[in-house]
Amino acid sequence: MFIKLFSKSRPPDDLELVQKYRQTGDMRIIGDLFERHTEMVYLVCLKYLKDDEDSKDATMQVFESLLTLLKKHQVSNFKSWLHATTRNHCLMLLRSRKSKNGQEEEHRASLVESASFVHLIEEDQQEATLQLLERGLTELPPEQKNCLELFYLQQKSYKEIAEITGWELNKVKRYIQNGRRNLKIYLESHHEKR
Repeated sequence: MFIKLFSKSRPPDDLELVQKYRQTGDMRIIGDLFERHTEMVYLVCLKYLKDDEDSKDATMQVFESLLTLLKKHQVSNFKSWLHATTRNHCLMLLRSRKSKNGQEEEHRASLVESASFVHLIEEDQQEATLQLLERGLTELPPEQKNCLELFYLQQKSYKEIAEITGWELNKVKRYIQNGRRNLKIYLESHHEKR
């Protein structure tokens, strides 16, 4: 009995499951990963989509996408990769909703050239690019960072940003334009270094 207590094998970690899935294609392995990370994926979806049912649907869509994504990509940190994949999925859903409703503003289509930028690059570079984008935002002057986050991530209009921040409308537009340009320069310079 004493030996049995110490001889139990530990459950495989996420990367071991990913590797096993890549080798076997066994969908039960995705089920194990789903069970471990459902709550995190759901909460990320809820943060962006702000609707319980939409978040549940998006959670299922993310896990369905794992069937193909995990066969294409080398993943070194599953949890952060899954977080980035989920966030990107939600941003694409929000973007498509805005397009369908005809409410996108003229510059929103470029989403800091982030969404467009992210879509133009290979899928296996998306996580690194999103992390680079987040680091780039922290390098911007606070006014530009604040305006970009309100405009792109919270989907606020120029007028709403002006009301929230107390800045003049022209300043808000200038902060967004300069912030977008500076962020693009930051992304391009750091992509070259990799």
